[in-house]
Amino acid sequence: MKTIGLIGGMSWESSAEYYRIINEEVKLRLGGLHSAKCLLYSVDFEEVERFQAKGEWDKAGELLGDVALALEKGGADFIVICTNTMHKVIAHIERKITIPVLHIADATADQIKKSTIRKVGLLGTKYTMEQDFYKSRIESSGIRVIVPNEDERVMVNKVIYDELCLGDIQEASRAYYKKVIQNMINEGAEGIILGCTEIGLLVKQEHSVIPLFDTTVIHAIEAVNKALEK
Repeated sequence: MKTIGLIGGMSWESSAEYYRIINEEVKLRLGGLHSAKCLLYSVDFEEVERFQAKGEWDKAGELLGDVALALEKGGADFIVICTNTMHKVIAHIERKITIPVLHIADATADQIKKSTIRKVGLLGTKYTMEQDFYKSRIESSGIRVIVPNEDERVMVNKVIYDELCLGDIQEASRAYYKKVIQNMINEGAEGIILGCTEIGLLVKQEHSVIPLFDTTVIHAIEAVNKALEK
């Protein structure tokens, strides 16, 4: 079994989900008392969020690159960044290390391609929804990506940072997300990417009439695939 290097803490709420899903999947596949070989380096999200808000992505990339290097030195065979947004700085991270990074958007696109879906709605932070680093990665697989309107993007982002990252699950916010999803369905979305690793804490498949692609689950299971590959 390969050792998974997890860059977590962005937020720790979703990092805990990664740890749970990865270990449950290893136990399911291998049985007995098996659990995942992994290293988790959990950063202080307050520091990272300040870099995001100021647009200081280079500084954020340097920070996470140092974290990845520490994981490599600690014995990790590959890196999993437990967040969608910070894949924006993946180039900074890859320059610091010699082991591969398992990209969350690639894993998600591969999962979508297993269906007949070719147009998806994207929910995430404002950075993920509005900038090109994530959408273009999905669209390079022949999948069209649409996002909510500007007012909806503001509110979706606010719920992530003010509630979900703090473990605060509000029924009113769930209802709002369901409305946003329906609006994207009305625009032709055949599936929805939960493109922030906290959104799955709020919105489940039962809340949508079309398929949801929970990036936390997809990424964590792909990490297990890679850890157990021959």
